[in-house]
Amino acid sequence: MKIKFCGAAEGVTGSCHLLATDSHKILLDCGQYQGGKAQDEMNFMPFPFAVNDIEAVVLSHAHIDHCGRLPLLVKRGYEGPIYTTKATADLLEVMLKDSAYIHEKEAEWKNKKADRLGRKHVEPLYTIEDAEDALKLVKPVLYNQMVEINEEMRVVFNDAGHILGSAIVEVWAKEGDGESKIVFSGDLGMTDRPILHDPTFIKKADYVIMEATYGSRNHPENSGSISKLLDIVLETTKRGGTVIIPSFAVGRTQELIYEFNKFFREDGEIRKKLENILIYVDSPMANMATEVFRNNAQDFDDETKEFILRGDNPLDFPNLRFTRSTQDSMALNGNHTPKVIISASGMCEAGRIRHHLKHGLWDSRNSIVFVGYQAEGTLGRRLVEGAEEVSIMGETIKVQAQIHNLEGFSGHADQNGLLNWVGGFRQAPKKIFIVHGEIESKKIFADLVRQKFDYDVQVVESISEFELEKDKVQQLSSENEIPLADKEEVADLRLQLNEIKKDLDTILNNVDNAMTSDISARKANDINNYTQELKHIALNLGASVALEDRSECEELYDGAQH
Repeated sequence: MKIKFCGAAEGVTGSCHLLATDSHKILLDCGQYQGGKAQDEMNFMPFPFAVNDIEAVVLSHAHIDHCGRLPLLVKRGYEGPIYTTKATADLLEVMLKDSAYIHEKEAEWKNKKADRLGRKHVEPLYTIEDAEDALKLVKPVLYNQMVEINEEMRVVFNDAGHILGSAIVEVWAKEGDGESKIVFSGDLGMTDRPILHDPTFIKKADYVIMEATYGSRNHPENSGSISKLLDIVLETTKRGGTVIIPSFAVGRTQELIYEFNKFFREDGEIRKKLENILIYVDSPMANMATEVFRNNAQDFDDETKEFILRGDNPLDFPNLRFTRSTQDSMALNGNHTPKVIISASGMCEAGRIRHHLKHGLWDSRNSIVFVGYQAEGTLGRRLVEGAEEVSIMGETIKVQAQIHNLEGFSGHADQNGLLNWVGGFRQAPKKIFIVHGEIESKKIFADLVRQKFDYDVQVVESISEFELEKDKVQQLSSENEIPLADKEEVADLRLQLNEIKKDLDTILNNVDNAMTSDISARKANDINNYTQELKHIALNLGASVALEDRSECEELYDGAQH
């Protein structure tokens, strides 16, 4: 039997793992890469397997980095079943259509720009029609239900406690006269969190594929983050500002609604201070996802079920408002009344949150509160790391709002949570493969597992394939997700490239006005000199960096030449 790691190998996105016997091949997840442009371009690359050979997809949960390339898989010829939990199936209806809409709009925007520059049109990664075709293949199953995929493979979904419907997947695979059990953790949640059950402990596995998003650190106590959130809201609104919360539409948004519900239901001084503050959820996808949560109460934990039995709705309260239209969303930025805006996307890479940041980052009265993981290369990561200015939709914005990062709200298990889960095995697995984490995080966590449990651990650092033999695991192949030169040098070059692109975007956005107005010869000469400099730097960068970045440099060169 073989396992090929086809994504989430160098980072935390693009989860996709191929499990193959001599006769059958299935996929565990088929996620989208998220982050900067290099990650976005990776989504368009061919899958590192023959799509027609895959006979089933087993999906751990509905976050886009785990499910986001399912429509592309179908677009490229896949026709088999997609097995997942009922709640995940319900969320997929929301997530995949929204993702397709974003891809269509991005392609539309790029093609308008291409028309101005005389370039070829691009196609979206996939369309809403592709998403609908993928949804037709979804086969919902229950937690703890045994599903026979074929005569050699069967699976069981266990609650992972990460988001509604998230699962730890157990796979039994026969080959020859033997059978192996592979456990895929998906994304593991924190214990003692509202709404959801704790992650399920698995007692036995031959091989484990395990995430390590937070393998290098622990979260603050969630109670501390809740208290801090309340303090931020009260302090910000008192000085006349708005609290802007970039939040993942599925999971974190519903937890925030739950916590605000408790704030507003408390008697005494806190409730009185909050009574005039409105909480806006400004994300069509979050609105629909919240309805899915309300319709899947069977997956809630006992505390939340008791809440419901008392006649209370844990996902509603008098001061909660859901925006319904683009006009409603735009009106929030013209409304200077102190308030809270919860909006997607959680890493600030798309969606309405970018408009709110554009209008709110420059105002020192405001607060930006991050409540989830921020991947490398994202706008959210740059803000958390202290960027003094950022570019949003072609405009440079000075960061003067207060930036807060409340990791206690994270839906991912931290280092202690991961160690507790892996410690649940009653006997040592033959091999544990560590995926879904930045390289340093995975290595730190792997060392801890070796020290604490003396388990055989393999850190997956690239797209790679392993053969699982009776007494040993043999690596068959390896290739980087992103072909890299010297990593520190490339990181510096990428920063330069991003700065140059911002300058060039400003020129291109204004070039039509400039060239139709009565500009001086000196001004025209300055523009020419500057674009020549951009061309020179772009060509030098293109000769120095990785292939995916080189295409970015070529685009920059074309723009400067134009």
